[in-house]
This record gives sequence, C-alpha cells and structure tokens, in this order.
Amino acid sequence: MSELVIQPFEESDFTAISKYCLPEEQAIYTSLPINVIAASKKDQYNQPFVVIYDGNLMGCFALYTNNRGNIYTNNENSIIFKSFSIDSRFQRNGFALTVLKLLPKIIKQHFPEKNEIILTVHHTNIAAINLYIKAGFK
Repeated sequence: MSELVIQPFEESDFTAISKYCLPEEQAIYTSLPINVIAASKKDQYNQPFVVIYDGNLMGCFALYTNNRGNIYTNNENSIIFKSFSIDSRFQRNGFALTVLKLLPKIIKQHFPEKNEIILTVHHTNIAAINLYIKAGFK
C-alpha cells in the first residue's frame, strides 16, 4: 500500500520541483514550488515542505516560523501555512484534504512549541476556502 509522506524539502527534491505542474488559473493564488524553495534560501523562517506519494513529489507548501514577523496574530507560538499546492497531475484524488488533516501532526513533529496554525488564502479563492473548512479549519 502506498503511503503519503510529508517532509522538509531536501536538495534531492529539486529535480522533481522543477518539473512541477500547476495550471495558470491556480498559480495566481499560490507560489510555484520552485519559487517557494528560492524564497526559503533568502529567509530562514520560510520552511519548505514537500508531499510525496508512491515515490512521486506531488505537493508543496511553506511554514513560516518567525514569531516576530507574523502580522496575523499576537501569538508568538503561531505558524503560518502558505503557498500550498498539489501538482495538477495528482489533483482531484483527495491529497489536498489529506495533507490538511495531517498538518497539525506534522507541525507538532517539527515545531513542537507551535500551538496555532494561521492559513493564508486569497478571499477570491473559494475552492481553497471550502477545502480548508472541510478540513476543519476556521
């Protein structure tokens, strides 16, 4: 049985990231994974993660960990989930919902001091908003 793995980006993931497919109508709402990786090299608090299923890199997101750079809350133990996407070749299989449901566990594993997840989403991205609600986020 195949397993979904969520882990920090490693340089060995770069080739798969460079082949990532995201339709233009979705790319307006999120950063392309290659840009997420580039941003992480400039900002130590921008931590990229990849989603792997059956040996294929099929998703990406970033967790922003800076306590002082969070404009959304006064909680110094919050973390920002951003730039989430699933490669278009793997969409419509429930992977995005699975990732969101696993997110609290992944954050606890890598950042145990964090106790609040802040989601960033454009107000016109109704599909993402509905997905986050379905996953139990407010």
